[in-house]
Amino acid sequence: MIYREHYIAPVREFYESDLIKIITGIRRSGKSVILEQIKKEIEKKTENIISLNFEDKRVSSNIIDANGLIEYVEKNRKKGKCYLFFDEIQMLDGWQEACKILRLDNNSVFITGSNSKLLSKEFTKELSGRYVSFRVRPFVYKEILEYTKELGKECTVTDYLVWGGFPKRFEFNTEEAQIHYLNDLDDTIVINDLMNRYKISKESLFKSLVNYVLRSNSRIFSAKSIHDYIKEKHESCSINTIMKYLNYLEEAYIIETVKQYSTRTKSELAYYSKIYNEDVSFNSIRCMDNRYDLTHNLENIVYNELIYMGYKISVFNNNGKEIDFLAQKENKKYYIQVAYSIADEKTYNREFSAFANIDNLSQKIIITNDDIDYSTSVVRHIKLKDFLLMETL
Repeated sequence: MIYREHYIAPVREFYESDLIKIITGIRRSGKSVILEQIKKEIEKKTENIISLNFEDKRVSSNIIDANGLIEYVEKNRKKGKCYLFFDEIQMLDGWQEACKILRLDNNSVFITGSNSKLLSKEFTKELSGRYVSFRVRPFVYKEILEYTKELGKECTVTDYLVWGGFPKRFEFNTEEAQIHYLNDLDDTIVINDLMNRYKISKESLFKSLVNYVLRSNSRIFSAKSIHDYIKEKHESCSINTIMKYLNYLEEAYIIETVKQYSTRTKSELAYYSKIYNEDVSFNSIRCMDNRYDLTHNLENIVYNELIYMGYKISVFNNNGKEIDFLAQKENKKYYIQVAYSIADEKTYNREFSAFANIDNLSQKIIITNDDIDYSTSVVRHIKLKDFLLMETL
């Protein structure tokens, strides 16, 4: 597995801290691998390390509660600073109290976890100010190229646009096997992690909403618009239920909602947001007859890549014309339009007109899958294949 310095570097600053280090993120994004890579880095300077995976029956059948974990650590640690690595810690009853106690006894505590018993975002609620959290995401394209090279394989941009960046899928040799894996992962997250966790009784309603939302990535929505669609099939559906279910999807890191910023009000529009999937495979596995939504997946991919680069993202309403992204970092602003192609004159004019009345103090960028450079004196065109290799705009 590739070394993910992008995620390890921020954690490194806290190796000696008594704050609990939480490696969080969606299932199968590589949290356990990063935890192992951090452990190997620390092993270079000390042997005073204890590592436990609570999905391992040899561990979970012998350490069954907080007291058991504290006793195990006290018995097995050496003198001086001890580094504790607990994978899938939520499997242990009373894990919160154990971590709070252990962190104050000259230990540096690192944890991961996510399943039906405790979702990733809930870790931060349980530890109330005694932690620092670091979110891990599926691979971006640069990481995919590095990993597939390690595996002796290749991954095209189109493959990325359709099947996304969950690391495990690249280990399978056929598309059929990859789709099987992604479907199983989807079932695990939606059914095990959400339906069981929240004891959702309206199974058909919830699945209808999930399918609709995950097929609607990169689109403006409101809770009411989703409600209007869903209630055609489910009469007893309230807007409050829709909002609650959307919140569940966000808590499991399945989707992110991005607010729309309006130039008219100079503020965020409270009722309208855009949905982006954590991985575009959530859309593609729901498509029939290979009719993949490459246009919206491309915008979703650009969003994921910009987040990886460290940009703060909002959707920009330019006097009624939507600009896909206002990306901000280090006091710099970038107005970004995304389209699959602007070769057609009508599409070209529509996408470029969105920048009307935007001053030239900030960069205006359009990203497409075209091979021809459509840059003008005021708008910079970036080819998707080039954008995916960039570290910064």
